[in-house]
Amino acid sequence: MPANTNILRNRFARAAATYDLQAVIQRQVADHLLSLLAGHRTKPPARVLEVGCCTGVLTVKLLQLYPEIASLYINDLVPEFNSIVLAKLPDSCRSVFLEGDIESIPLPADLDLVVSSSTFHWLDDLPGLLGRLHDRMRPQATLAFTLYSTGNFHELREICGIGLDYHSPAALKKLVSEKFSLSAFEDEQVIFHFDTPLQLLQHLRQTGVNALAAGAWNRSRLREFSEAYISRYGGPKGIPLTYHPLYCIARKE
Repeated sequence: MPANTNILRNRFARAAATYDLQAVIQRQVADHLLSLLAGHRTKPPARVLEVGCCTGVLTVKLLQLYPEIASLYINDLVPEFNSIVLAKLPDSCRSVFLEGDIESIPLPADLDLVVSSSTFHWLDDLPGLLGRLHDRMRPQATLAFTLYSTGNFHELREICGIGLDYHSPAALKKLVSEKFSLSAFEDEQVIFHFDTPLQLLQHLRQTGVNALAAGAWNRSRLREFSEAYISRYGGPKGIPLTYHPLYCIARKE
């Protein structure tokens, strides 16, 4: 199912204070994306757009990798993230915060690098955005992003029947290759374990990624969910939650 933009904005805004502490997988994914980017782009970019900056998990490390960035455009759906990210950036950084839905807001031109981590799976029309980004990028510019794929949160999908319409690895490769030349593509699955289903739900809430959970979690619903999760997936390590990130580095010819 698609994510409701208003719910998505509100859930991530509520998680602003706890995101950095709980965003373990998002930090790992961002780190690996930047390591791939460093291996496939030799020239420092001057004009950069980051899509879905959130609290700046990727932004800060991107500037450490490329301190030469002259113009940094950082986008997010949540306006509250502007001040949070700005407080983490060096005074010398020339940054512009682009508030709003990246699928509809005006985009800067002549971009050398477009980067995004743990965001593109939320979009309604990824092919459309890739086309818009391609038009705003310079020749030989780099597109570097991660999103989550079909195995992501499969436990929640099987128990609750909710989840995003994720792109499979094969479908994403084909989609990106229609506009860009692929330089690197990786497929990974990471399993986290929690002591209880309640801890798992708190983890999701504190990172804002519970935006698909409709309705209130009353005692009855929570009990049914907990019993089903433990019965189906409980083990010596606790209960698992699967993340399925894909990594993509591509170039505009």
